[in-house]
Amino acid sequence: MKIAIVTGASSGMGREFVLQLPQWEQFDELWVIARRAERLEALKEGYPFPVRPISLDLTAPDAPDYYRSLLEGAKPEVALLANISGFGKFGRYDQIPLEDSLNMIDLNCKAVVAVTELTLPYMKRGAHILMLDSLSAFQPVPYFNIYASTKAFILSYSRSLNRELKPRGIRVMSVNPGWVKTEFFDRATVTSGDAVTYYNRWYEPEDVMRTALRDLYRSKKDVSIHGFPVRMQVRMVKLLPHSLIMNIWMKQQKHDKLPPEN
Repeated sequence: MKIAIVTGASSGMGREFVLQLPQWEQFDELWVIARRAERLEALKEGYPFPVRPISLDLTAPDAPDYYRSLLEGAKPEVALLANISGFGKFGRYDQIPLEDSLNMIDLNCKAVVAVTELTLPYMKRGAHILMLDSLSAFQPVPYFNIYASTKAFILSYSRSLNRELKPRGIRVMSVNPGWVKTEFFDRATVTSGDAVTYYNRWYEPEDVMRTALRDLYRSKKDVSIHGFPVRMQVRMVKLLPHSLIMNIWMKQQKHDKLPPEN
């Protein structure tokens, strides 16, 4: 049984990835993983191949063992794994509760590693792994610090894993978008409404995922970046000192005008 597995499939970028996937490859079954069961069930309607909803909090202590048991029970051939689960919070270090910061690390990093490495024994030559990353992976981002740091980890992890898996013929690609209109911001702004206020350019999730799927299936890239302005920004942050990049960011977000903290 040849399957695809998509985490974070209930909304936003994950849901859009699921909707566009049949244009590129057919599977015997699609496993969709997220916490909200009702949204996963809704993906079954009109889908061209069977969908298996798996309601699972990937940060739960027993999640890796449960996921391992699903794979051991089905013994599938996993032709595609898309790690799209993740969340971020805006705010200064003391505005974001420690629990939230640790949960970001758990979901954005630890869960990705766990799901990937538990899945790899079921993948064969020609399989693909997609990691949803971020433009913020390329630079330090004050007031978005923990999220950006987790994405820097994912960028390094996916690139290195891509090299390690070359002898097996399994490709790993990260997707590094700029600002995308999704529910991400409903959660990100809860901790601070003014930490991030300047968004230079917005993109639609369907456009980002269209580019990502094209790059995954029609290129040999290890990083997919949608939009010429975002690609130019990535090039710029590679050339300029990070101190200057952070100064520009702070000025854009008007933190350079705030009074010093006591």
